[in-house]
Formats: sequence, structure tokens, C-alpha cells
Amino acid sequence: MKALVIEENKQVKAQLLYLFLASFFVTALVVCNLIANKFIEIDLGFKVFVISAGVLPYPITFLVTDLLSEIYGKKKTDWVIFMGLGTSLFVLFLLWLGNQFPAIDLSPVNDEQYMAVFQNSKKVILASMLAYLSAQYVDIRLFHFWKKQTKGKHLWIRNNFSTILSQLLDTTLVVCILFIGSLSNSTILEMIQDGWLFKVICAFVDTPIIYLAVYSIRRYFHISPNEELAI
Repeated sequence: MKALVIEENKQVKAQLLYLFLASFFVTALVVCNLIANKFIEIDLGFKVFVISAGVLPYPITFLVTDLLSEIYGKKKTDWVIFMGLGTSLFVLFLLWLGNQFPAIDLSPVNDEQYMAVFQNSKKVILASMLAYLSAQYVDIRLFHFWKKQTKGKHLWIRNNFSTILSQLLDTTLVVCILFIGSLSNSTILEMIQDGWLFKVICAFVDTPIIYLAVYSIRRYFHISPNEELAI
């Protein structure tokens, strides 16, 4: 894959776009972990999905990494993934730190409420990080595998097929780590099915979005399907 060095006035904009996508990714990832303890139902008409609220923003992370992979390449995308890991571990530390000091009488959130919301965050974040690293590693490498096989064409193939497989891995790891031993195998399998199928639907829905984003970025920076931005 050829790295395209662009003119200086657009180099700054390419860097800013990279930083924006990276910050968008990290924000979505952190929020996923913070709201993952709440389970909800989503009725799409043909099926009622029982999923963690953390699943809602999670497909955004794969959309962003696919976009980063397409425009900036595997190495720059790996940097963002490790940035997300470091940020999530820092959030875990801050949640622990906040629990080390008792709430005062005037605090709108007491110790019991704090614990009710965040007591499972350590397990959730650790489970999420293991699944996250595994799934993102698979996603990025499958994305570039399909990109090579299709010679940079058919973006929908690498966007969807890389996400479908990596999201299955992610969902299976998270649900199994969190619930094996506390829920029945049938319930665990149902949760994996619901979480994965919901993410697959999101992957298909975001296909026009990534096509529009990639088209707009390529047109602005004058890059071909076989070129990546060098920043």
C-alpha cells in the first residue's frame, strides 16, 4: 500500500482529522464500559434484542477503526487502539480512586449509589479490554486482508466481513467472562446471539456512512483506493 505525502497546507488537516477520529473512538470506547452494567431491550419489529447498553456505542468503534485503516493504514490504526486501551485503564484507576474517599453529607451521590453504578466496572472493563484487544486485532487484519484480496475495491466487503467476524469474537469473550458460572448456558448463548446480531445489523447500517466518509476524504486529499495518508 502506497503512503501518499500530501502538500503542507493539507498535512495539518490530515493530522487534525486523525486526531478527531482517534478522540471519537476513545470517547465511544470509554462510554461503552461505563454504561455496560445496564441491560436494555430494543424492539426492531422482527426481534426484541436484550443487550447491554454498552453495545449501543460499541459499533462506532469498529466503524472508526475501519475508516482509519482505509485512510491512514494499519500502523496508525494500531496506535489508536493502544491509546484506547491506555485510556480505559486510566478510567478504571479513576473509578477506584473515587471510591477511596467517603461521600460527604451534601454529596448528591452517596457511597452506596456510587458502588451500585460502578462496583462491577472493574470486571466489565477488564473483560471488555481482553475482548477489545482480541477483536480489534482480528478486525484490522481481516480488513487489510480483504483490501488486498479485492485490490482496494469493494469497500463494503472488508467493512462488513471484518466487523462481523471480529464482533462475534468480541461478544463471545465479554459475555462468557462476565456470566459463565452465574447464568445458564442457554441464557449465555442467547445473550451472545442478541449482542452479535445487533452489532451485525449496525455494521450493515453504517456501510453507507463509511462509503460517504471515505469518498469525501479521498476527494478532498486526492488519494486513490490504493493510497494512504502519511502523517
